[in-house]
Amino acid sequence: CGAPGAGPRAGPGRGWGTLLALMGPGDAFYLEVRELEEKCFIQEIPDGTVVIGNYKTELYDPAMEKYQPSPQWINLFVFVKDPENKNLLARQYGPQGSFTFTSQSPGEHQICLHLESIRFALFYDGKLWREERFRQTSESTNQRVLWWSILQTFILVATGVWQMQHLKSFFKAKKLV
Repeated sequence: CGAPGAGPRAGPGRGWGTLLALMGPGDAFYLEVRELEEKCFIQEIPDGTVVIGNYKTELYDPAMEKYQPSPQWINLFVFVKDPENKNLLARQYGPQGSFTFTSQSPGEHQICLHLESIRFALFYDGKLWREERFRQTSESTNQRVLWWSILQTFILVATGVWQMQHLKSFFKAKKLV
């Protein structure tokens, strides 16, 4: 966890900075979450309580040594599980906003936050599209090879039958059989 103004230990370049989450009246805290990293915390929540979490993601800029507003391609995924480990919430949100859920039973609820960029998601989707296209091309090629093999086998058998018939008639014509 970081504090406002404290730079993350991200090394060179832009760090995936801070996530401000507000839970309940007056409970505010900062979490340092890097891209593709998940942070979870446990909150004791009574039965039937509506929980509203307001959040804002920011990127730490080491050159300016301060946090900057996050671009639109940053996504926040929120996962909430109740004390019986049932999913209460699993949703994707933009770089700033709020999430809401209602507790179904009293006890410790696990709230997990996960940052992911759309740039990564688009790269990942593009990779999946290429893999799907490659798979389709491979299946098509395998199908063609199969039919070509069947056609070759048929031609080979037909040629063998024709040669046998031709040789049989040849030997009969020469009266060798």
